[in-house]
Amino acid sequence: MTSRRDFLKSALSGGALLAAGTAPAEARDNLPQPPDAIGLLYDSTLCIGCKACVSACKDSNQLPMEFSTEEHLWDTPLDLSGKTKNVIKMYKDGSGENKDQEKDGFAFMKVSCLHCNDPSCVSACPVSAMTKDPKTGVVGYDESICIGCRYCVAACPFGVPRFQYDTPFPKIVKCELCRHLKPGHEKYDTYQFSACAQVCPTGATLFGPVKALKAEAERRLALKAGEATTFPRGKLGGPDSYPGKAGAYLPRIYGDREVGGTQVLKLSAVPMEKLGMPKLPERSYASVSETMQHTLYGGLIAPIVVLGGLVAVARRNMKGEPDASGKPEQED
Repeated sequence: MTSRRDFLKSALSGGALLAAGTAPAEARDNLPQPPDAIGLLYDSTLCIGCKACVSACKDSNQLPMEFSTEEHLWDTPLDLSGKTKNVIKMYKDGSGENKDQEKDGFAFMKVSCLHCNDPSCVSACPVSAMTKDPKTGVVGYDESICIGCRYCVAACPFGVPRFQYDTPFPKIVKCELCRHLKPGHEKYDTYQFSACAQVCPTGATLFGPVKALKAEAERRLALKAGEATTFPRGKLGGPDSYPGKAGAYLPRIYGDREVGGTQVLKLSAVPMEKLGMPKLPERSYASVSETMQHTLYGGLIAPIVVLGGLVAVARRNMKGEPDASGKPEQED
């Protein structure tokens, strides 16, 4: 049998081989946003909490109602789930009398997939059921190849993908920016862009190219609170718009930098963290995890070295042990 000293020597030598045979992988940068990426601009100061976007999302995606009250009179989801891809949440402080004020005020926040530039869900999926469209940047899901591992659920820093636990054939549910809308859809095929933006009565949710949406967000941030302006409604560059007044925006476009940037941008007069949006680093989690994986498993050197070390230790332990005939195994 191998002594403790021999075992430690073998382990240390295996570790030295591992260190010598595995060079650290160079950390990769965040993946860039596709040039023609599309997305949404959500302006919390324009949102009135009507939840028309929630209803349209359910209708467009043929999702069932979800009840959170005893009276099952209407759809009342409290959060994203296997039945809900988009939800409006409310922030309230103190008396809650003043809209878009942090103290004694209230505000709304739209919660759905942000379609990250460098999505963790795509990086974590072992079968490529989660994919990012190279042209539009939309993060889509293919239920036909999903194995139900739920790695995407654990990986998303925004907590967006949800798993259906109450059906014999479950799937992941998340916003796919209505990429399924094509001519022939009963209600939303006329414009063929996200249903939530189509029905928003105030333009709080606006659809368009991300570059143009960012420019629109910067235009609003440059306005003084209460300054007269015009807000586009539905689709940026479309025919619908209405006059209004600029909100008391905080100087921040949420989604511009978080985890490498997202294709859904957000404006608010109340701190985003108060509205439930997490504070995140600029470097994407996918770039960090993939760098670590490539360091450990680049060229399969690490697993081979570890396996070789284990085999060597096992063979050494077996020397001197009786074989099937009862005779001690001979030294090589």
